[in-house]
Amino acid sequence: MTGIKAGMELKMALHKVLSVLVTISMFALSLSSCQARTARSEEPIVQTEAAPASHSEPITIAAVGDIMLGSPYPNDTRMPPNDGADLLKDVTPILSAADIAFGNLEGPMTDGGVSAKCGARSSMCFAFRMPTRYNQHLKAAGFDVMSLANNHAGDFGDRGRSDTRAALDAVGIKHAGSDRGQFSTTFLDVKGKRVAFIGFAHNNIVPNVNDLAFARQLVIEADKTADIVVVSFHGGAEGTGAQRVPNRTEIFAGEARGNLPLFARTVIDAGADLVLGHGPHVMRGMEIYKDRLIAYSLGNFATYGWFQLAGETAMTMVLEAKIDADGRFVSGKINSARLEGRGIPMLDQTGASARLVRDLSTMDFPASAPRIADDGTVTLK
Repeated sequence: MTGIKAGMELKMALHKVLSVLVTISMFALSLSSCQARTARSEEPIVQTEAAPASHSEPITIAAVGDIMLGSPYPNDTRMPPNDGADLLKDVTPILSAADIAFGNLEGPMTDGGVSAKCGARSSMCFAFRMPTRYNQHLKAAGFDVMSLANNHAGDFGDRGRSDTRAALDAVGIKHAGSDRGQFSTTFLDVKGKRVAFIGFAHNNIVPNVNDLAFARQLVIEADKTADIVVVSFHGGAEGTGAQRVPNRTEIFAGEARGNLPLFARTVIDAGADLVLGHGPHVMRGMEIYKDRLIAYSLGNFATYGWFQLAGETAMTMVLEAKIDADGRFVSGKINSARLEGRGIPMLDQTGASARLVRDLSTMDFPASAPRIADDGTVTLK
């Protein structure tokens, strides 16, 4: 009996040990399973979190030259078909894809008035005005900001200037350079960065390309609150004989129209990050200065009805410039185009404009010209 009792006690003890081991094993398995489920439930949360906006991401600016979409003054013979709705269709995809699209609005948007600049007997006077409803065409094409600093913005006086600002404001297009004071500079916010545009020309209503001290002051002031500063200027002589960039003040029609290399480098020294030129009605070369791109003339872009456009005056481009968070030029693209018919921009797959700008850049700025490939790609040397 004693042996049997001892055996039963041993058996019970072994049973208790086994029970404890089973309990421990089940707890371990449960804990492992819980941890696995927790890990799996947390994983989607990590994957679906939105990435924070990166202030270091580059921005792309698409820039074009002179825009005058037809004029009913002094009569409607210079108005485009379909009321101008088709003028910019071929270039719209490039402009709309950019972070910022810029152009020079060569003339006011106003619906009436008589230009004081043209006398009753004048036969060689150019006064432009676009209907205010054409603001919709600019918006539909993708434009974000326009320069109003040029020698035609005042063709219909102060009323024309104020009507232009109102027309652009109505569709959310920013504007720069309408006068020296309140409307010289505008700001845009894109990709977490604040971008300033300042407009210059060669008259005393707007910021003047000949007044380097004031130009420096405007750039320094804009640079205090902007991450990137873009300077636009309307300057230089005009016509097919004005494709080269001289290192001196240019005189045309009795006006001083700027020493443009000196102006461009002055504003970059003051804090500008991109300089965009227009005014000669032909394209000019480009250079890199302190890692910043200077385009000395973007040419005509959509100047409908007034001029005989042929050869160099019909060559144009959409310049794309990629700028990093510190304002340095990263890369770019010259999208070659031509003005067809009476002034409609159409993309040109032959790349003629890119080759012309490359040749002009090499001639005028042999040590500082960017590298321009046959396909229009622009890079640092």
